[in-house]
Amino acid sequence: MTALEQLVQTLSRLPGIGPKSASRIAYHLIKTDPAYNRVLGDTIATIQERIFPCSICGSFTEVDPCPICSDASRDRALLCIVEQPQDIVTLQSSGAYNGLYHVLGGAISPLDGVGPEHLSFTKMLKRIEKGAFTELIIATNPTEEGDTTALYIRHILKGHPELSITRLASGLPIGGDLEYADRITLARSLRGRVVF
Repeated sequence: MTALEQLVQTLSRLPGIGPKSASRIAYHLIKTDPAYNRVLGDTIATIQERIFPCSICGSFTEVDPCPICSDASRDRALLCIVEQPQDIVTLQSSGAYNGLYHVLGGAISPLDGVGPEHLSFTKMLKRIEKGAFTELIIATNPTEEGDTTALYIRHILKGHPELSITRLASGLPIGGDLEYADRITLARSLRGRVVF
């Protein structure tokens, strides 16, 4: 295998990068400034030493606890449960939430061999018992796995009547047309309708 073929094969293992994209990136790296390639290589080589999970919420951070967990201005009565660290970035970009987060590390998926014991439910329960949370927002993805995970969370929190358990609304996007919506999205929208 040539060095170019090895680079293309390695790049194509990245999520969202197919063989054609990997080939374009490889040729770009060959033509680019060698100093840039060294910086890129060093950055990739040291990323796991510099970024690690927060000991409180599980989000990726360079300091422990992470900036969100250590921010005293955040609403400590709200806890938003997400599947992955990148979900926090997405929710934060909305500017609509100022509470705390908890990262599960995935979603329950029996077909993929992921059960509750593989996710951070125990840590979540300990946080709830130690904290003063009044609302728990389930922000798992609107998929079968996300729905299963949400139902499991609701089940294990039955003994916490002080908690208001909510789930992110799902349905039609703003600016979307009904004729282009799939039937599952339409069904969710109808089930999740609100008083107007």
